[in-house]
Amino acid sequence: MLNLPISSGFLSTYLLALILNVAQWTTPSILAQNNVFSGPQPGEFTTPFNTVELRGESQGSAVDPVHVNRGKPTALVFVHGIERSMVPLMRVIDTFGSEHEDKIITNWVFLSDDPVTSRQRLPQVGRSIKIQGRMLLSSDGIEGPGNYGLNKDCLLTILTAKDNKVTANFALIQPGIADAKEVVAALSSLIGLEVPPSVESLTPKMRMANGRKMRKGENARVQKRGQNMQKGKARNEGRKLPGAAPTDSQLVGYLRQFIQKSNSNEQVDEVLNQVRSYIKDNENLIKQAVNGWTRVLHVKYGTDYAQAEGDSFVNELRKQLKVD
Repeated sequence: MLNLPISSGFLSTYLLALILNVAQWTTPSILAQNNVFSGPQPGEFTTPFNTVELRGESQGSAVDPVHVNRGKPTALVFVHGIERSMVPLMRVIDTFGSEHEDKIITNWVFLSDDPVTSRQRLPQVGRSIKIQGRMLLSSDGIEGPGNYGLNKDCLLTILTAKDNKVTANFALIQPGIADAKEVVAALSSLIGLEVPPSVESLTPKMRMANGRKMRKGENARVQKRGQNMQKGKARNEGRKLPGAAPTDSQLVGYLRQFIQKSNSNEQVDEVLNQVRSYIKDNENLIKQAVNGWTRVLHVKYGTDYAQAEGDSFVNELRKQLKVD
């Protein structure tokens, strides 16, 4: 699994994950993760902690969500990082909260080692994912509130709570849509819904499609089917990107640094020199670097200088491998 922490390059990291397609849409369900612990367990209390509001009229203001929520039914979602596979689950949770905003408060608590940059970029991520719930940045850094005992290996730690007492805990190392049914059931139980809504009904694309069908009838269904076929073809073509995502985590980290738009020319040179020192004469690492840089250069990530130097770098490595 590739863990993409929320750091100074969070937005570019998120986009890089989409381009590299480093995570699959199907992931192990929570049943395969039930021996992992992160955060207070059911029956334990949610204690106060400090955050900063990321959006809205109170953007930049300090807020303690536990104090503000005053014991109301709450979903506290701690986000250590984002992978492509977890976005559908995040949207399902967020849509549930939006549809039942009179009964439940949904708080997205992001954990970061670079609060200044994250406060600037996380709102963009929220718009990209279409998060409607409250977005907060933990004041306790990447580890999160010390008294919560969050497991940084879990990309998502989801707590449901009422009267400041945890009713359910989901510690998800590889969160994905396969986890949605159990999470929705816990959210529904929290607010007294006897019959939880289906995951499909909370999936934006499915809801939009159903709305079109109801309005336009059979002709719209036929038209939609044709559109989906074209979209599917486009997606398949999109996957045929040159190169491949590195499997080495250190190389992925270097790629994340390389694509930053804020990089100076000197910083680009420094990253490439670090990669050279790291891979040395290791043929496997050289091949991974060639594939990784080929892919990000294809989608034109990074500065103009990075594009030019990256192209020279790939050619240099190919000569090392004696690849035409």
